[in-house]
Amino acid sequence: MDEIRDIAGVTVLMAAADGPPVATEGDATDLIGEALGGRAEMIVMPVARLHPDFLDLSTRMAGLVIQKFTNYRLRAAILGDIGAFLDRSEALRAFVVESNRGQGLWFVADEAALAARLRTDG
Repeated sequence: MDEIRDIAGVTVLMAAADGPPVATEGDATDLIGEALGGRAEMIVMPVARLHPDFLDLSTRMAGLVIQKFTNYRLRAAILGDIGAFLDRSEALRAFVVESNRGQGLWFVADEAALAARLRTDG
């Protein structure tokens, strides 16, 4: 079950790993509604929650979902190991590096890494 939590002083919607896959803008809208209802500033999606095509940048799925979050001024984090995806895609590696330089989307290994990043970047 998705839940609203405080991580390092930031209110986040922690999407449950066993929830419905995030695959469409409609799925993003559902998470946005939950986040706004709980006054969350960030949506955290475990890798297990993502549709298998989400990290295939050629599908544009990730871009559409993240843009939807951005439109509502919500930050996002992808939580978990994406190493297998990175091994297959130079474009994804570049996307992750650029995303992690900014504030709108982060890729983090685990909740401890997310908390550390939130403490330093807010």
